[in-house]
Amino acid sequence: MQRISKISGALSGSNLRQCRRSLSQVAQTQSTPVDDDARLPKIPPFDYTPPPYTGPSAAEILKMRRDYLSPALFHFYSNPLNIVDGKMQYLFDENGRRYLDAFGGIATVCCGHCHPDVVEAVVNQTKRLQHSTILYLNHAIAEFAEALASKMPGDLKVVFFTNSGTEANELAMMIARLYTGCHDIISLRNAYHGNAAGTMGATAQCNYKFNVVQTGVHHALNPDQYRGVFGSDGLKYARDVQDLIDYGTCGNVAAFLAEAIQGVGGILELAPGYLPAVYGTIRKAGGLCIADEVQAGFARTGSHFWGFEAHGVVPDIVTMAKGIANGVPTGAVVTTPEIAKVLTHRTYFNTFGGNPVSTASGLAVLRVIEKERLQENAQVVGSYLKDRLTSLKEKHEIIGDVRGRGLMLGVELVTDRQLKTPAKAETIYVMDKMKEMGVLIGKGGFYGNVFRITPPLCFTKEDADFLVDVMDYTISKM
Repeated sequence: MQRISKISGALSGSNLRQCRRSLSQVAQTQSTPVDDDARLPKIPPFDYTPPPYTGPSAAEILKMRRDYLSPALFHFYSNPLNIVDGKMQYLFDENGRRYLDAFGGIATVCCGHCHPDVVEAVVNQTKRLQHSTILYLNHAIAEFAEALASKMPGDLKVVFFTNSGTEANELAMMIARLYTGCHDIISLRNAYHGNAAGTMGATAQCNYKFNVVQTGVHHALNPDQYRGVFGSDGLKYARDVQDLIDYGTCGNVAAFLAEAIQGVGGILELAPGYLPAVYGTIRKAGGLCIADEVQAGFARTGSHFWGFEAHGVVPDIVTMAKGIANGVPTGAVVTTPEIAKVLTHRTYFNTFGGNPVSTASGLAVLRVIEKERLQENAQVVGSYLKDRLTSLKEKHEIIGDVRGRGLMLGVELVTDRQLKTPAKAETIYVMDKMKEMGVLIGKGGFYGNVFRITPPLCFTKEDADFLVDVMDYTISKM
């Protein structure tokens, strides 16, 4: 206003009137809302309408959560969604509005929400036998174990079923310690492997670690190709593992535990050459190599069925969960017959691990991935989506990095590309606005400034276009 007053003071007569008219026209143009409706990205058509919802509202559920559930539970969005229906790559809220699910229940919904083949397998098994424990014989657990072993390389053919990824990693760490007779385990900084006693020690982000005793885990330099000190030189990062063995242990270790692509850590794919070098170092020190495939497994990366395969290595133990059963709580540890014997020295038992319903769901997932060629789809659509996201990076300065593989992609937002300053507030803002436009994505990374894009593997190129167009529109309006 002071600036306009100064201009007015410098003008008089007809010049002042003409200036005022020009300013008025500009103000009128800016205040008149542009009809953006025609330019707004449109969600792809989909032939499904959910049945009417008659349950409690979002506000009522939020109150019940506050009253009866742990205060540690948090939710996305300033106005949280009440999701009541799902079909393939779409979710529906209490009002029947459809959203594109680009997060997949945290990389868990593999085949698509309520995939008919998976639903049929679960319903049929539930009608026949819901639970019996592994003390009795049942075909479901045996058939799934056989099918799962057929997807593994080398001599990885013995399966232990658990209920979650955390539990699978806990068991893998215990097996490695028992087999080697050593206690020390090496994991990576920025890693997430679970939140129980042992796995919290292997996790290396302060946001997920409580002040409880966590022993015997050393955290190596993270081979982070975006923020790491050695860029994409995997061999330089690998030297830190030998240093940890030399200066932090007795010279022998139990295991090395790592994800091929760090999920919670912000979709960080380990630098090329890193895993082969580290696996060699660990095995020379008498340790086992554990691949955490909880998020990257089950064809999500497109190029391979398992994330570790892209690095040309074969682990001694593989852990998995999430996509294993399309959302039915299931996890697994797969190892060699020789290593598996170590659990026979005492009694190892899991009441729900290998539950008939869970394993029937898991077997159905493997069959759907094969039948519908979802690995190929993850490769084709994921590459297309990554290319489109990369083009956004060229357009918007706030996008610092686009990374990942297949349908496990990350977009990191920064306020300064040179300093790589995390754009935390902007990330939350864009997420909220994308939700309002019908796209659901996740976020992660140590600073909470990375969009995690891990949709169901039935995602289409049309879905990818809608996601990118919405992200583009939202960032453009910031």
